[in-house]
Amino acid sequence: MLSQTAEYALRTVLYLAARQGDRLFRVSEIAEELGIPQNYLSKTLHILARAGVLHSSRGKNGGFRLARPANEITLAQVVAPFSGPTGERICLLGRVACSDSDPCPAHAKWKAVSNQVSSFFGETKVSDLQESPVARVKR
Repeated sequence: MLSQTAEYALRTVLYLAARQGDRLFRVSEIAEELGIPQNYLSKTLHILARAGVLHSSRGKNGGFRLARPANEITLAQVVAPFSGPTGERICLLGRVACSDSDPCPAHAKWKAVSNQVSSFFGETKVSDLQESPVARVKR
């Protein structure tokens, strides 16, 4: 469902959220840790910075960190710049015109799933994915 770029963006934001603080992380450090090509990741992180998800700083001590606390960033905000599933619903079968009034064969079933996916990305904060499932059960 997610593009490769959106997945890299999400993995990186989760990585930075787990290490949140004032420290800036260099692209090379993040790329090595997450196994993502450095040049590809650099472009992705700059897009996230322009979208207000990350803060970036240039220079010798430059790098990236979250622009806001993890509990203020939704997954939709992370993946939206990369055409994630949170935007306008696309036709599962690739039709240009697919709507309630002109549906494709999969429209009715896909619409419900697509709405659930959109809700998940829009309602889930980065901080929600930092808690372990075991910790949630014990509460």
